[in-house]
Amino acid sequence: MGECLLLLHPSTGNGLVESLQSCPATNPSMLNVHLVPHTHDDVGWLKTVDQYYYGDRNNIQHAGVQYILDSVIDQLQKDPARRFIYVETAFFYRWWKQQNQSTQRIVTQLVNEGRLEFINGGWCMSDEATTHYSAVIDQMTLGLRFLNDTFGECGRPRVAWHIDPFGHAREHASIFAQMGYDGFFFGRLDYQDKARRMKTKEMEMLWRASESLTPPLADLFTGVLPNGYNPPEGFCWDQSCDDAPIRDDPDLEDYNVDEIVQKFLNAGFYKANHIIMTMGSDFQYENANLWYKNMDKLIKYVNALQAKGSKVNVLYSTPSCYLQELNLANLTWPLKTDDFFPYADDAHDFWTGYFTSRPALKLYERLSNSRLQTCNQLEVLGGPKSKSGPFGEGDSDTMKRAMGVAQHHDAVSGTEKQHVAYDYARRLATGWAHCEVLVRNSLAILSGSEAPHVFCENLNISVCPLTESSHKFSMNVYNPLGRTVSWPVRLPVNGSVYSVTDANGRAVDSQVGNVFISLKCTCYIYDMKSSCLLPLLSVRWFHSSSAKPTATLFDILHYFLNYFGVSVNTMVGIMCVFVLFDNHRYNASAGNNKESPQTSGAYIFRPNSSDPFVINKTAETQIVTVSSTVQEVTQWFSPWVSQVVRLYEGHRELELEWTVGPVPVADGLGKEVITRLDTDIKSSDYFYTDSNGREVLERRKDYRPTWELKQTEPVAGNYYPINSRAYIKDDKHQLTVVTDRSQGASSLYNGSLEIMLHRRLLYDDYRGVGEPLSEPGDFSDGLVARGRLLLTFTPPDTAADVHRPLAQGMVLQPLLSFQDGTPSANTKLEVCRGSMDG
Repeated sequence: MGECLLLLHPSTGNGLVESLQSCPATNPSMLNVHLVPHTHDDVGWLKTVDQYYYGDRNNIQHAGVQYILDSVIDQLQKDPARRFIYVETAFFYRWWKQQNQSTQRIVTQLVNEGRLEFINGGWCMSDEATTHYSAVIDQMTLGLRFLNDTFGECGRPRVAWHIDPFGHAREHASIFAQMGYDGFFFGRLDYQDKARRMKTKEMEMLWRASESLTPPLADLFTGVLPNGYNPPEGFCWDQSCDDAPIRDDPDLEDYNVDEIVQKFLNAGFYKANHIIMTMGSDFQYENANLWYKNMDKLIKYVNALQAKGSKVNVLYSTPSCYLQELNLANLTWPLKTDDFFPYADDAHDFWTGYFTSRPALKLYERLSNSRLQTCNQLEVLGGPKSKSGPFGEGDSDTMKRAMGVAQHHDAVSGTEKQHVAYDYARRLATGWAHCEVLVRNSLAILSGSEAPHVFCENLNISVCPLTESSHKFSMNVYNPLGRTVSWPVRLPVNGSVYSVTDANGRAVDSQVGNVFISLKCTCYIYDMKSSCLLPLLSVRWFHSSSAKPTATLFDILHYFLNYFGVSVNTMVGIMCVFVLFDNHRYNASAGNNKESPQTSGAYIFRPNSSDPFVINKTAETQIVTVSSTVQEVTQWFSPWVSQVVRLYEGHRELELEWTVGPVPVADGLGKEVITRLDTDIKSSDYFYTDSNGREVLERRKDYRPTWELKQTEPVAGNYYPINSRAYIKDDKHQLTVVTDRSQGASSLYNGSLEIMLHRRLLYDDYRGVGEPLSEPGDFSDGLVARGRLLLTFTPPDTAADVHRPLAQGMVLQPLLSFQDGTPSANTKLEVCRGSMDG
């Protein structure tokens, strides 16, 4: 049993080398080539997680993870020099549980000796553009905790490994650094950036990943892998590869050792006398003997040339051992302070469409994250009985694993096949079903009442059977944030006159209005306590009137501006700050452009024109509601695009609820729908986007901070991911938009901010998914998506105090539960992290 490999932090040189026993010896006078055997196992993409693990549906893609792990463990035992790294804990966890004790002992020994090394260690290799930091930390925690519980310190990953995500976020690097990782390797970066780095030998760098943390707290050594995550051309020896094996019998006609050896290396763009070679790819090593037999020969014959003066030394290695050697080289590395978005792999191929792809799944993942945090908290507050209480057996683990899988770079990113997207959603639903039992148990324990709590899953489409049918019901609101919040609540009801009181019997302002799709009534409630009662006084149907509206969008925006002391008369244009909320669409490229055959698809955003089309210049105003509680107006831009603009009394933000779909494609054109906010803010081509919900990065149109950009796609090349917020500003004003999910955004004109809401496309974009992004709807031709944006208009120096709490509240939303009838006096829920007072 060897000791564990413990590393220095290469960016700082702090610490001591406690053991190098498990790393192979290198030669300081030679060029050392570190062969890293690995497999890249997507946690769902073209097949579901289960199908990939078992090797099912091989007509879609030949891949079986269980056989990969079986084969690798067998081959590692045959030669102590061999190494292998494994990344996706979600798969390894499943495989480990199925092994007998003898196999587990063998694997543990391989881990202790450093011959099987876990890299990255999260439940998955997460996406970096469309994930929220809290969900990233959760999925990393899930995987790392299993590895620690199973293998102790020897199972601890030392290197972050994101070889496939499509662009890289600064916040991810910051998280890895704060978690104690020694380095970070990735495979994809913009083709122009890569060409420059290869020329200047800057493929490895020090990434200073935070503006707010004092160095070196968020400093992380970062390297770009020379071949992405594939082997060098001509050196792929998997059963899925076509490259020739090493034929080393000199008596045979097809002897090729000399040829193989001569073309092996081309590594002039690295500073040290160490280079790394990824020997593997997607779902490879199902027959590991093919790989190891040929790599054994490669090492043997290349190193044999040292006797004739060769200065090349090839060895089996791991990213940790490679990183250790770079640290010992004591070199100075270039500094990186921005991020690696957007990513393009060719002049007209910008991977910025997936920032918005599958908007419904993106919202479901975000809401599931909020529910998981609530589930975790109530599990603690309710104690052990919350898992096994009056409503049965519940758990949070199922939801943790479902959310861990959902962070994968082909999951929440929206870049999977349709049947896989359904599977991700099903897993989240199953996870919440397990959490629901736990939450019911906990609420019963905390309130002292075993009356069942009902959760309305379809409030987004104004459906809640209990509130629509009961003459008297109560609503409990659990706030997962550690501070008080004011949260507007909209409920479908079947009457028009209600008396609403809080838990202490005090009246709560409410307004019964019209739900613009279902024409049901909605009760607007805000500033709620932990529970409230809605006793029904009388019932009558509410009918919308065709009479002239009593207020217009202009009136609501006028009120909004006056709320902040802004005079409408001093502004430019219609409502000055907001030239309404124009909805536009880009028509997607069909691949017949003379410059490039590239199409828009799940990954790629490529409009066929730089100018979007206005969906309807004159929106039809249908419903207006004005009361002391809320002012709102509904606008129809077309039969498939509408929005509701709301302003709640006492709130400083304007709410924009959008509904898009089914996106029509009968004209043969895919469409990418945006909302654009045009203002008189002098933004001068600058705008700002958050990084995974944490810090904010400055963006500039047609510009990259660390390299000279040759812009070839004026729209797609200026799109960036936003996870919670984006804004534009000048010296006096800042317009901030807070989102309810991850989306793509840009500022293409001075004073303008646009956000992509929905995409429906007719062609595949040739990045592997093999089908167009055209999601079916439940009852119609195409998916209908609905969401919310919160808009604030503030002075720049106070904007953060407003938009940060709004963004936090959007990510961790209160959980509503309902009980039929009026609960008894002793069932008041007293234990909450924060009341709902504003």
